Amino acid sequence: MSQPRTLSRRLFAAVGAAAALMGLASCGGGDEKKATGATPSEITFSILSAEGQASSGPLWQPLLDDMSKAIGVPVKPFFAGNYNVLIEAMRFNQTQVGWLSAKPLLEAVDRSNAEVIARIVDPEGRDSYTSTLIVRKGSGITLDDVLACGKRYSFGIGDAQSTSGTLAPLTFLFNPRGIVPAQCFSTVRSANHQANAFAVATGVVDVATSNSVNTIFMRRENPRLADQLEEIWQSPPIPESGIAIREDLDPALKEKIRSFFLTYGQGDGPEAERQRQVLAGLNYSMFRAADDSYLDPVREMVADQKLGEARAKNDQAGVAAAERELAALRAKREVQP
Repeated sequence: MSQPRTLSRRLFAAVGAAAALMGLASCGGGDEKKATGATPSEITFSILSAEGQASSGPLWQPLLDDMSKAIGVPVKPFFAGNYNVLIEAMRFNQTQVGWLSAKPLLEAVDRSNAEVIARIVDPEGRDSYTSTLIVRKGSGITLDDVLACGKRYSFGIGDAQSTSGTLAPLTFLFNPRGIVPAQCFSTVRSANHQANAFAVATGVVDVATSNSVNTIFMRRENPRLADQLEEIWQSPPIPESGIAIREDLDPALKEKIRSFFLTYGQGDGPEAERQRQVLAGLNYSMFRAADDSYLDPVREMVADQKLGEARAKNDQAGVAAAERELAALRAKREVQP
């Protein structure tokens, strides 16, 4: 991939992010009704939608309607497929609550005054998922073929902030082998999971990143497309997505929001059963209480990526800093029950 082409993509992404934020602000997201510490007259809930608003909107709306009733404040959705848009939206108080995958959630904690209140649990009781590599079924492409490089295949990678689309395959597959995707493949294109899956199924790219959640979504929403794909690699478990809330929201409202998620779909009776059906549509079973410590495995992946980049630049100070961070995270992991 040439540098001018990469630069143009970054500029395009930056312009797109700015335009989306301006559009959100123009809808009233940044006015005084959402001033720090005040009880807002409206909550904007950000949704990271790899599948697009048309697919995800009907699945989330019943939950947001229930949230509005529970907290006594109207809740409106804000969909975006660009991770940085959602991180910046929360940073500038354009959104107050949101669902984010692990890496953007970590960025929101570090950069956007966000606090983690819950993590997702799937219908089988799992609170983790896996990154995958997919190829077109019948292509004959194996993992060994992919790792042989030689610019033989075209490759679809995720957003730079994507946990499963970029960070996990780099950490667990490419970096340990000294493989740089831009040098390994004939072309590298960045897109969301659904677009990458469609590109592989239609032969636009030969191999792409995806994840186990997207596989489930495709099998349910587009089984013909799913039948054209096969996985050739899975990562170790990755922390599932979670719910973030701005730290400076009115404390009483924060507790209402926290309580809503942690009790949603729990208990007996027809209302709890209806809520469980809403969760089933999202492929969830519950929201489990969590804080940002559950994102430590992602912090390790980020530190590992920094270490690789520092070594590639012969940046000894950067290497030392990344090694210290990795050592601290691994020591913390070893003493945890």
